[in-house]
Order: sequence, then structure tokens, then C-alpha cells
Amino acid sequence: MQSPHQTLGMSRRALLLGAGATALTAGAVSAASATTASASTASASTTSASAGSASAGSASGAAAGGSIGSAAVAVPSPDTLPLTGGADFPIGLFWPPHPYASTAERFGEIKNAGFDFVISGNYAGDGNIFQYQLGLARDAGLKMLISDDIQIRNMSRWFSISDTPSDFLSVTPAEASALYIRARDAYGPFSSLAGFNFYDEPGAGWFATLAKALSISRELAPQLLPYINLFPSDDASYYRSFVDVVKPSLISFDRYPLLSEGREDANYFHNWAIVRDAALHGDIPSWVFIQTLAYNNHREPTAAELLWQVNISLAYGAKGIQYFTYWTPEAARGEGFGPALITVDGERTSRYYAAKQINTTWLHQVGRELKPLVSETVEHANETPLPNGTVGFTPTNLVSGITGDAVVVGTFRSRDAASSDRWLLVANRSHSARARAVVSVNEQTVGSIGTFQPARQKYTPQRVAPVPISLAPGAATLLKLTTK
Repeated sequence: MQSPHQTLGMSRRALLLGAGATALTAGAVSAASATTASASTASASTTSASAGSASAGSASGAAAGGSIGSAAVAVPSPDTLPLTGGADFPIGLFWPPHPYASTAERFGEIKNAGFDFVISGNYAGDGNIFQYQLGLARDAGLKMLISDDIQIRNMSRWFSISDTPSDFLSVTPAEASALYIRARDAYGPFSSLAGFNFYDEPGAGWFATLAKALSISRELAPQLLPYINLFPSDDASYYRSFVDVVKPSLISFDRYPLLSEGREDANYFHNWAIVRDAALHGDIPSWVFIQTLAYNNHREPTAAELLWQVNISLAYGAKGIQYFTYWTPEAARGEGFGPALITVDGERTSRYYAAKQINTTWLHQVGRELKPLVSETVEHANETPLPNGTVGFTPTNLVSGITGDAVVVGTFRSRDAASSDRWLLVANRSHSARARAVVSVNEQTVGSIGTFQPARQKYTPQRVAPVPISLAPGAATLLKLTTK
């Protein structure tokens, strides 16, 4: 399905990412073979043709799977990889400072705002620039996902991977492996390298080649995260196929719900629901981008609307939050981009400070609680009519009722099957008005209730009785129900 944010057949994010398509590779990278050199030369003129339709990837002519040749390659657990693994909740950004603004001070500014990783872009396509930024990220305590347009994109986006040399616009598995090795060896010495950005918003026809590309990555660098971000879509089969065919380490998507004239995207929750289902199906983390700026037919978010996007995503089971964008794309890129967290001229906006507060006082803390848990249900309480793709609240043996204003309730369980405890993230359905609700529990089954205090990173116990909740616009609270 075509993204509602596409322009001339390419999405807004793809247009931004394409900025570095003709950049030079790192000086540390050896010269490419004749085959790869000719492929790189051709890539600039064939980008749109190879990426524009869901059927483009069919040229690979080989079945998808987690193997290179005939040798099976194990899919690492997300728990063992950068960003998806560990206790900390990953917070990232897209469109970082451009090369001229890539300084220690600027990368420190990113870290101080509570970000953990950077997805490269904003005209940083040259290998030497990547290495320079990786050094800045290392010194600032940040990780990076590198969008390498010559090595990685030639094996995963501009060309398909095929065992048949005569296939049009393809590289062999051996050539794809050689491309990956050059990127790995150029950037791998930097401890800040988290992994590579293989493809932004692929059509389903590319899934076979992406499966092979990820298998190559896992064979040659199992310690690195292979990252792919998907289109917004209301087609559940698109996400389910991605999980089944590509066997990704996570599922990431972007859909920006804050439209002009105060409207919301009517299918935002529906899209989240089917991504959540696909993530649970594959037992992998789900990540999402949140909207930080105005662009064509979309409004500039308030601080409460930034928080609302974060908390709705957490309620739907998000295990990673990414901001689109950090630095503001300049006017020449089109689509009417307004100021993001940092303006085109490098000035901080009010949304920078809002994001900093969200990241450092709430998201890191509550995310650390939610990251190891499994999303069990997500329900909308006290909302009529229900938005498309949502379900209303149903009483359980632990929660007997939720009354008051409209809230979105995500229920989570431990991975330990022996535990019957539950966690409830109760998020304000509104990003413009305060919500007051009451959560009633079954006193026969609930032994204790704790309210999470992010500043102390502890749960404050309270009497086992109806829990009154008051939420500012866009805000949320986390409850822990310990069973008897």
C-alpha cells in the first residue's frame, strides 16, 4: 500500500535519506571490484525504479530465508543486540546535525536531551564523515545506525541479491558479502557503531533480498543491529510478511497522526494495532517514530502532543521511540517542513526542551520498566465511538472497571510464566485536556497496588481500592498489580 506521505513515488523519509546516495566511501575502505564499481555507478540512475513498487524485489529470483547459500544463519535474540538488548529503553533521532554542524558540542546537546542513538543522514553520506561522526558519538556516549549508501544500500536497496548473475540489477551473495565486509571494517572499530540502516520503507517485493541481506549481516557481524523502517500502512499482511520473510530483529514504522486544523489521523490506532500484532507474532520489539514538526497537511506539535504520541505508543507496546526529525530539513527539500527540535540555523526550539523533559524525566524511567514486559492487551476505556482498529475495555479478574474520562490502557505481563502480576500503563486519550479516571480492582485477587514514581524509579504502595488517576494532557501513569 502506498504511504499517505509519499511524493512522486518516494516517501518523505526516503527523499531525506537519498541525500547521500552519491557520496564517497571511507578512506579506510579498499577499492571495489569491477562488478561492484559498475553497480555503484548505475545506482544513482536506477534508485526510483528499484525502490518504487512492491514487485521490484522479485528480480532476485531466489527464495527468501535466513541463510547464505545452503548454510543456515541463526537469528540472534534481540536481547543480545545493541539498543534492543540491555535494560535501557532506546530513544533515537533521525536527521541529526549536518556535517558542518557535527561538533562535540552538538553531539553533547543530543546526549543532554536524553537521546541514546542517532540515525545518520542530513547530507552525511561520505565515509570519512561517518567515521568522524562515529567518533563524536563515541565521545558523547551515543550509538549510531549508519545509512551507508554505497556499501549497505548496494546490497539491500539499489540492487537485489541473486544467485543468477544475469538477473537485472543484482549482485551475487558473494558480492553482497564483500560490500558488507567493507562497511563493517570501515566503521566497526568505533564502539559507537550500533548497526546499519538497510532500507527505509521497503515495498513487500524487497523482503526476499532483505532477508538475504540480514542473513549476511548476521553471519559477518552478529553483534550489529540490522535496522529497517517500514511504511505506514493499514494492510496487516505487509507487516506480518515482513516478520515472516525477513526475520528482522525489530519492527519499526512511522505514522504521524497530528494533521492540520487540529485533526487526527483516523487510522493511527489501527496502524499501531497491526504493528503490535506483528511484533508479538515474531516475538520482537516494536519501535515507532513520533512527529516533531509541521509539514504538508500536518501541524506543529505542542509539548503535550509530543508526550501524547510517546505514551500512546508505550500503551501499544513500543520498545523504542524515535523522533522525526531532530534537525530541521531545509526548505529546498520540499514538503513544507517547519521547525523541528533544532531549526535549520541550529537554534533550539521549545520542542527541544519538551523532548528533553520527556526523555530525561519520564521516558527513560518508565521505558526501563516496560522494556522487559510483554504487551498483553491494549484497550480504550470510556471512549465512544471507538476509533478504527481499537477495542473497548473489558473487565478482567484483576481490573473490574475503569470509569471517568477516556483513557488508553496497555496491560503488560512478565515473561516469567509463573508470575500472574500485571502492569497497567494508563494514558490520557486527549492531548489537549486533563483526564480523570478511576481504576477499580478485584480485591479478591489483587494483593497490592503500586504507582510508579519516575523520579525515584520505585513504586509507591497504596491501599487496595479504587485508584483515582488524574492525567495532564498527553500524560500517563504506570500501575503494578501484584496478585495474591
